[in-house]
Amino acid sequence: MPTLFYLFGYRFYFWSNDHEPIHVHVSKGDSEAKFNVNDVVLIDNYCFKKNELRLIESLI
Repeated sequence: MPTLFYLFGYRFYFWSNDHEPIHVHVSKGDSEAKFNVNDVVLIDNYCFKKNELRLIESLI
């Protein structure tokens, strides 16, 4: 799973053989989330707070 970048302790990455639509995974500590890339939309969230999700979305 290639890492795109690290920023503010968040790791942005993708799975090279993953399914459509294009999306990015984000993790920090025990928290994880998945966002669509084309229209930045949250798909899944595990333990991120709302303010963290807003920051992650703005970084994508």
